[in-house]
Amino acid sequence: MSKISVRDASGRAVREVELPDRVFAYPVKPQLLHETAVNRLANRRRGTAATKTRGEVAGSNRKPWRQKGTGRARVGMIRNPLWRKGGTVHGPQPRDYAYELPKKVRTNALRSALALKHKEGMFLVVDEIAFAAPKTKEGAAWLKGLKVDSALVVDAGANVNLFQALRNIPRVQAIDERQVGAFDVLRYKWLILTGRAFEALMERLK
Repeated sequence: MSKISVRDASGRAVREVELPDRVFAYPVKPQLLHETAVNRLANRRRGTAATKTRGEVAGSNRKPWRQKGTGRARVGMIRNPLWRKGGTVHGPQPRDYAYELPKKVRTNALRSALALKHKEGMFLVVDEIAFAAPKTKEGAAWLKGLKVDSALVVDAGANVNLFQALRNIPRVQAIDERQVGAFDVLRYKWLILTGRAFEALMERLK
């Protein structure tokens, strides 16, 4: 079982925590990471694309000419899908693209994403992040001190100052420990967990 240094707000190591093998020794599985990314993007789709059928486009129901004797092809209405400005056949209609992945897939994908970040050396555990005020300036200065330019910061949702201080910084997102998933971890270069978020996440993945 390997260990990682827990840093204070200035980036100095203050103690060490053990990294459970069930999470950080888990094999990196690209297929699982791909499945979770596709699932998250599908769940975000609005699904509002739509085309009009022959019953919905503007136009008369009158038959343009008689059925026989004109030498022209028979046709029943100008809204015919074969005609210009006619209806669309089997076009897209509003639908819900969301679907659920099995819990085991989501859990193992998160393990895989955490193992990948640790393997790449892009994983930090910070003892505590406490800003005096919810100011972007404080958040930016803290990230600069850690030499981090793109990061997912994970902490409890009760830390309002942290979430508000980081929300306007490009390529940075703060997320509640209960909501973090593999897709969130992979979107950013660095993963930063507070001490309590680390413990909660390890408890969730045991």
